[in-house]
Order: sequence, then structure tokens, then C-alpha cells
Amino acid sequence: MLKILTNLKPFSWTVVAILIFTFGQAMAELALPTLMSDVVNNGMMQGDTGYILTYGGYMLLLALVSSACSVIGAFFSARVALGVGRNLRNLVFTRIENYSLHEFDKLGTSSLITRTTNDIVQVQTVLVMMLRFMIYAPIMCIGGITMAVSRDKGLTLILLVAIPVMMGIIGGLASKVMPAFKVMQKKLDRLNMVLRENLTGIRVIRAFNKLDHEKKRFEQANGDLTDTAIKVNQTMAAMQPVMILIMNLTSIGITWFGGVRIAQNNMQIGDMMAFIQYAMQIMFSFIMVAVMFVMVPRAQASAERINEVLEMVPEINDPAEAKQLTGGRGHIAFEHVTFRYPGAEQPALENISFETGPGEITAIIGGTGSGKSTLINLIPRFYDAENGTILINGVPVTELTQAELRSKIGFVPQSAVLFSGSISENIRYGKTDATQEEVLHAAKTAQAAEFVKDMPAGYETPVAQGGTNLSGGQKQRLSIARALVRKPEIYIFDDSFSALDFKTDALLRAALKKETKESAVIIVAQRVSTVMDADRILVLDEGELVGVGSHRELMKSCKVYREIVASQLSEKEMSSYE
Repeated sequence: MLKILTNLKPFSWTVVAILIFTFGQAMAELALPTLMSDVVNNGMMQGDTGYILTYGGYMLLLALVSSACSVIGAFFSARVALGVGRNLRNLVFTRIENYSLHEFDKLGTSSLITRTTNDIVQVQTVLVMMLRFMIYAPIMCIGGITMAVSRDKGLTLILLVAIPVMMGIIGGLASKVMPAFKVMQKKLDRLNMVLRENLTGIRVIRAFNKLDHEKKRFEQANGDLTDTAIKVNQTMAAMQPVMILIMNLTSIGITWFGGVRIAQNNMQIGDMMAFIQYAMQIMFSFIMVAVMFVMVPRAQASAERINEVLEMVPEINDPAEAKQLTGGRGHIAFEHVTFRYPGAEQPALENISFETGPGEITAIIGGTGSGKSTLINLIPRFYDAENGTILINGVPVTELTQAELRSKIGFVPQSAVLFSGSISENIRYGKTDATQEEVLHAAKTAQAAEFVKDMPAGYETPVAQGGTNLSGGQKQRLSIARALVRKPEIYIFDDSFSALDFKTDALLRAALKKETKESAVIIVAQRVSTVMDADRILVLDEGELVGVGSHRELMKSCKVYREIVASQLSEKEMSSYE
């Protein structure tokens, strides 16, 4: 929690203002019972109307000052807490953006969403209370005790009994609530994950008629969170009646023993009334502390989760002295590259070596799990190789900044991802300042112009979140257009033609040849028809490069490639391509 509070630095003057106004509020409230005592003892007892009006005016003025200080202090407290929340969200989001895919897998998307939203809100809420009560409560407590002792030392013995009882209750509550709040946040992560899976996978759920099954999953996750929250709130709910009971018993005790002292002429009525007010202020300050002790554990649990995000060092970082890509264009070289996923026993890729350059099309084919997508994910440094070197234009990718490296790449992922906005905005995602002519040209090359033209608003047609209002083939073509509008040195297509029919596939590949003459092209595909015209075909099998060459060369030299071809083409088709 202390690390989180370092975000108060930009608001230091505001915090000082909060302290000043909180101190002013406390001093005004501490002075009111003394004035009331003087009015009762010296004004009412003597029947002096002028005295009552004068000191009553002072009391009214102090009440107004206290109210004004309270409002201003609350305003600045809320402003600081919201500002800290804003800064934390920026820090967390920026750190998450720098994570490699391994860090995403480690923490989980649903947990990262919860940490960026709910956890930061918990910290904000407690910070408002801390800025107000952590200053106000001690002043009221110490000041109240001092003023109470000045009115009557004998009655302070009652407070010596009541205060330790309240502190014991507060300590017991804190010890019970702290672990429960940590469990609550984890169960909130679980609920968020189940909800997210249901929303994103609603089509699959309906297709397999699993609505009842998913409803039970959600009810279980929701029930677990609810049961834990009820237990925590039951513990917290017990605090208020117990505290009020102790306050009332304290007030009764003061009235009883104060009456005895008044009867013995050892105390005046006004002093007893002031003592009761000071006792209530002391007790209220302890209730504020109790509330803080209840709220702080949850915020502490949230702060630890936020710090976990901020303290996790990304595995992939920019070099201290980065190099610039000045010579060459679109040349890629893998030199004995080996990669192993964290925690895996066997490498996903082992001793991979090949080269490709501008104007060349390199295709990658292999069975499921052979390492095709893993290989291309190493080029933009989504992961770093365990051994070996990957070079772009003769420079190792680890010696380039991530921004410099990725600015040279047009990447089309295996799963076409579109963002909410218009079609033209999604295409311009690859190049923000692209002209309308460039957008139209990219769409035409990607074979998307025809279906876009048939849409109600053309290129300004809204795209739903995740592109759910478009078919799989339409999303793939727009993803390809997004990469084309960038005109990069390197194009990477990760099985990006799988949702296209054979005719569109053939037209698109023919258009790409003309568009990518000066760039290196790497295509990952499952279809033999997509890769057989490539200048170079890499055949992967269980992470090893078992064949490199053209279609005709591999048909003669690579058993794995022949098996893939035989599984997709008839003997007549195979002979026609040889």
C-alpha cells in the first residue's frame, strides 16, 4: 500500500491543503463543547441572555467554519484519490502493454482486467478515507482526551475502560477480514473469467447446447463470491452495533458518575455535558479507525495485486543502446534458433536456420503443433529465442527497439482481430495517416473492395466489437488490407487464408505477388495449394526443420511434405503439379 501512495507526489500541495482544512475542522469541533459548557455554566445558570447570544454566535461561527473545512477537505481528498487512480491505471496499462505473451499467460487476461478496474477502485475508495480520517481521527482522539481531562480527571477512568475494549474489537475484526478480502479478489477474478468466456464463446455454447452447463458454471462462481462476501460483510456488520453499544454504555456511565459528582459539588452541569461530547468525539474517532481497519485490508489485498503487475519485469525489453536499420530491405535470417516455452521440457523449435529476402515468398507448412506459428512469433519478438540469432537486414532483433523492429513488419495473425469502429478505421490501424486512395488500394488488393462496396455505408460501415458482424473470410481480408496499407519490408501471414474459398485465395495470392515485389513474404498455411508456388517452402515436424526447397524439390526429397500433399491432393492432381 505504501508503494501505491508514492503516486501522491504530483498532488503534494493538494495533500497539504487537505491537512490544513482537516486540522481546521478538527479544531473547530473540539472548541464547540467548551463554548457550550461556558454557555450552560455562565449564561443559562446566571440567566445572562447577552452572554448566551454572544457565545451562541461564536458557536454558530465555529460550526460554519467546521462545515466549510469539511466540504473543502472532502473535495480535495476525492480529487487526489481520483488522480491517483488515473495515474495507477495509466501505469498498469502501460506495463501490461510492455508484457511479452508469457507474462499475459502467467497472470491471465481476466485477472489483468480486474486489477486494472476493481482493484484500483478499492485503492481509490480507501485513499479518500485515509486522507480524511487518518488525520482527522487522531486529532479528534488526542484533542478529545486532552479536553476531557481538563474538564474532569475522575471521569476519564471510564474512558480507560471503554477505549481498550474498542481497540480489542478492532484488532479482532482486522485479523478476520484481511484473509477473506484476499480470497474475495481471487473469486472475483474467477467470476470475471467465466463471464468473459461466456460472452466471447456464446456461439459455441449455443451450437453445443451448453447453456445450462454454462449457467451452472456462472452460478457456482457467482455463489462462491457471494458466500465469501456475505461472510465478510457479516463480520463488518457486527462492528457497528457493538461500537454503538459501547458508546451508549460509556455515555450512561459518564451521566451516572457525573451526576454523583455534580451532587457532591465537584462538577458543574456544563462540564459534564462537554465531557459527554468529548467522549463521543473520542469514540467516533475510534469508529473511524475501525472502519479504516476494515477497509484497508481489502485495499491492501488490491494494492498487492496492483504491485504484482507493476513489479513484474517484462522478459522482452529494448536494448540500452539500440541500433538502427539503415542498410538492406526485408532480409530475414534465422541462425540455429532454438526456442522453448517457459516450463516446457521439450523445445518448440530446435536448430532452425534459413534465409529469405525481398521479392521472395517463403512458405511454412507442417502438422498441427509443429511450431509454425511459434517460428513467426519470434520475428516481431513476441517471444525471444533461447539460443541462436534472428537477424533483420543483418541486425539481430534483440539489438533493435521493439518499435523500430515492428514498424518494418506487416503482421496478419492466425485469428483475425478487428476493433470497434468503421472499416476504414480498421484498415488505417496499419497506417494512421493513410490516404483514402491507399485504403481503397489495400482493400482492392486484399479482395475486400467488393463486399465493402455492398455494405450500407461502404468504408464507413461500423465494425462491431471483435468484428462479430462480419464473416470469417471478410475479417481475414480486412486484416490483410490492414497489413498491406502499411507497405512494410516484411509481410507475415499466419494461416491468414484459411477462411477463404479457393477462388478468392487464388486471386488474393496473385494480387499479393504484384504488391509485395520489394518485400519479404512469409506465409504459414495448411493448404498445399497456398504454398506450392512459393519460392521456398519450409517443412516443420515436431519443432524441427525437416525440409527446405521448392514444391518439386520437396516432393522428391522430403517424406513429411509428400505425406501432407498426399493427404490433400489426389494422385492426378499430384502428378499435374510435378
